[in-house]
Amino acid sequence: MARSLRPARADDLGLRRALSDRLLPLLVAAMTFLAALTMAGAMAAAGLAQHWRGGAATLMTVQVPTPSGDVPGNPPGGGTRFDAVARTLAATKGVADARPLSADEVNALLKPWLGVDAAALSLRLPAVFEVRVDPAAPPDAAALDASLAQAAPGTLVERSFDWLSRLTSLAASLQACAALALLVVAFVAGAVVAVATRAGLAARRDAIEIVHGLGATDRMIAGQFSARITRLTLTGGVLGLVLVLPVVLGLAQLSAPFQNGETPALTPAALLAALPPLLWAALAALPVAASAIGWGTAQATVRGWLGRLP
Repeated sequence: MARSLRPARADDLGLRRALSDRLLPLLVAAMTFLAALTMAGAMAAAGLAQHWRGGAATLMTVQVPTPSGDVPGNPPGGGTRFDAVARTLAATKGVADARPLSADEVNALLKPWLGVDAAALSLRLPAVFEVRVDPAAPPDAAALDASLAQAAPGTLVERSFDWLSRLTSLAASLQACAALALLVVAFVAGAVVAVATRAGLAARRDAIEIVHGLGATDRMIAGQFSARITRLTLTGGVLGLVLVLPVVLGLAQLSAPFQNGETPALTPAALLAALPPLLWAALAALPVAASAIGWGTAQATVRGWLGRLP
């Protein structure tokens, strides 16, 4: 009986030789690397979409051509087209703020397109209002357009809602693709572990049949295989996590201007602190998930193989 218990405590099956500690950890590290990049990309896309929904979704611009002109039908002294639009925006429910851009700000916006200052081309620039709406109770778009057209005919309103909805749909699509990619990575990782386990079973078939005939249970033999596989996959998961961290930090540095509106010179420590806690939790779970896949696959593969022994 004592001899039958030895496989549970020692490497009598020679699994250190049968299950290489080089190839399997490297393959698992590659799977972990891909999974981490997939999760980081999906979370970055979702974060950017959320950031733009909170900013661009509440912003629109109102352009008033010939702002100094009179409004047809207004009595003398009734104000200019600029004044009429300003009064209309101020009286519209749901408009939190309407700030007219200065001539220098308008010129700065147009300069990349014109190549020179608008004043050098003697262009008559429209007045531009930067309007922020209340996200909880935005104004009715059709009613606002009608009011502005009545106050100053020819006034143009530009909203970011259309392209923002497309951006939201794109972010949702990226998250769905990321989830599918994670499932594929998990399947491939399980397949790699299964192949490695079967190779180990084939290499140690004689030893396994001997100890099994001496009374070693399926649980004992599967336990030795799963313990070895778990250590190897955990090692590979940790290695993949270490390798992917610099790449994740680089992606965080690249995405910072889109979230903050500027390109900050963040140190690695600041970038680490800036990563969302959910991403940290997901990354930390990858080696655990890799070892869990390894343990479960090894158990199922070994028990299935032993069940076919005579």
